[in-house]
Amino acid sequence: MPLHLIKLCVGCDSVDDLKSWVGARLKEKKRRGQKPEHIHTTRMVPKRGDELRDGGSLYWVIKGQVMCRERIVDLRPFVDKDGIGRCRIVLDGKIRLVTPRPYRAFQGWRYLPEADAPGDLDRAARGAAAMPEPLRRELSELGLL
Repeated sequence: MPLHLIKLCVGCDSVDDLKSWVGARLKEKKRRGQKPEHIHTTRMVPKRGDELRDGGSLYWVIKGQVMCRERIVDLRPFVDKDGIGRCRIVLDGKIRLVTPRPYRAFQGWRYLPEADAPGDLDRAARGAAAMPEPLRRELSELGLL
């Protein structure tokens, strides 16, 4: 069974913001002749990497709610120029909406077991992915989504 990570998406106000940011970074990498992969760098290396690579995703918390996920492709530990160990989390760059769920702020990332992960929105509520994000948020807060 895959294991997931959950992380705050700092600096994004919506899923569309995240999609635009990821799209721009992938486009820039392609323009420079680099491999177009979405990489998120983190301070700590996940100790349960094999479980994360086995179908895991990074779930993004945006403005207090889990809103979307990206599939984890690889983990690449490295040491930066200051001698500090870090990890590049390689993601597939495809943002998938999930059933919105409130999640309070925290630092870093947390493991998210498969049983606790929100389901993909297109499977949970037909047509909900086409709704504007503010409406999805409001329906979630009311317990209707």
